[in-house]
Amino acid sequence: MIHRDSHPGRFQPIIDKDYMSNLAKNILTFDPNELLLSPKEYFAEMVQSGFSKRNIKKNPAVEVYLVDLLAHYLDARNLFDEPTKENGEKNPSTLAEMFLTASNSDHLEKIGLLKKLGDRTLYISGFFGDSLSRKVVDIDYYVEMGGAAYGSLADCVREDDLAYVYNTFSTRFVEFVDVLTYISQQSFVQNDESILRLYERYIKTGSEVARQKLIEMGVMIVSPDQVRSSKQD
Repeated sequence: MIHRDSHPGRFQPIIDKDYMSNLAKNILTFDPNELLLSPKEYFAEMVQSGFSKRNIKKNPAVEVYLVDLLAHYLDARNLFDEPTKENGEKNPSTLAEMFLTASNSDHLEKIGLLKKLGDRTLYISGFFGDSLSRKVVDIDYYVEMGGAAYGSLADCVREDDLAYVYNTFSTRFVEFVDVLTYISQQSFVQNDESILRLYERYIKTGSEVARQKLIEMGVMIVSPDQVRSSKQD
């Protein structure tokens, strides 16, 4: 979920421990009769499956980047910064502050901040989009900030291959949010609450991933346009 603190406009992501625990249990399965997959091997399979389900053309460099991103955020502490740096300076506390700080930083620090901003917004949008939809700062804001961060990052790096990956995320951010959403949805046990959240996500965003998952669950689908039309009647 997303927590709003006492300062207006300041939002910090709070990770549900049970949510992350369930993810870990699905990834690290210690069964002596089965091949034990490392987190990266598991995520590589899931990313490939997500690309296939979303009809995204295979792109090895982008796939490797997503696998590394998912493995990095297995440790939920990587989603947060301490309030202050070791030198006593305050860390940015909002997405906008992080982007502004990056814009005014030296080259190496700028690259680090923009990468952190892009990666975090992509991960949070994919794994916690249903919670964002209930907040003042919604998923559209995260998509906008993440796309902008990756776009700026593409202009900063000198390696052509890396610039291509960042530019791909910038221009097709929502597609890769859907890939991460697919991976998230494959990782958890269905219950009435999760189905309701998935349906709310579909009605709000029209997500094709959410629609397909609901159909797999046997849920009768009403299009977002039909819902809006019924409310107007």
